[in-house]
Amino acid sequence: MGQDAGSDGTVGKALDVLDAVAGFGRPVRFSDLLATSAYPKATLYRFLQTLTHQGMLSYDEDRGTYTPGLRLVRLAHAAWATSSLAPIAKPYLDELSRETGETIHLAQMDSGQVIYVDKRNAAKPVEMFSSAGKVGPAYCTGVGKAMLAYLDDPALEAALARQSFHRFTPETLDTPAKLKAELSAIRARGHAFDREEHEPGIICCAVPIMSRTGRAIGAISVTSTTARTTLAALEAQAGHIKDIAAKIANAAEDWRFPERD
Repeated sequence: MGQDAGSDGTVGKALDVLDAVAGFGRPVRFSDLLATSAYPKATLYRFLQTLTHQGMLSYDEDRGTYTPGLRLVRLAHAAWATSSLAPIAKPYLDELSRETGETIHLAQMDSGQVIYVDKRNAAKPVEMFSSAGKVGPAYCTGVGKAMLAYLDDPALEAALARQSFHRFTPETLDTPAKLKAELSAIRARGHAFDREEHEPGIICCAVPIMSRTGRAIGAISVTSTTARTTLAALEAQAGHIKDIAAKIANAAEDWRFPERD
């Protein structure tokens, strides 16, 4: 359940239920939702009914399951087109993909977590966690750390409070202190690494996409495997990745973040 849902009244609670349905990643029964919900049975049922009537959820009467509704799909598409960096970053991601032959990620941050808004598969695709539209942890991904590193102190503390610090691999930075030391190093060199911190064998070099005001509005990464390359080889491309990030940032300024007199 979202941390602030209670303070946002009925709307916050309804969105909390919507998040719960989406979080299962499959059609979900009322009993499954009830088992994990903080809301009483009658309250949960009322929210599900309202969300279904509004088209935010879809109910399969034959199977007795809920899934995200088509109205939500339309809203998600509008958000992707107007709020994500994906549309304007597309040609630059294509360029980086052609030049490296590796997996390319474009991500943004929401509530302290990473949202992968676009992806290019490697010339020889590698199976990994990420996919466009998927939410991932910030503290143990290259793109996540690249964005965390440029948050101001209050925003960083809020983001850190939302991290699970679950140890996915022996390389995972599993405490705020370890992560803060890493973020300091990232600011010093201007790029981040994933040293098999989220998935065994998966490594990357990631760069923040910075606005003119010094805000990280997103991040891109070149991702590969330890079987194919090394961190040193990926870092050798950091300068070019930064050039691509700067191109995306400039395009984003013209589109979404114009300078005001």
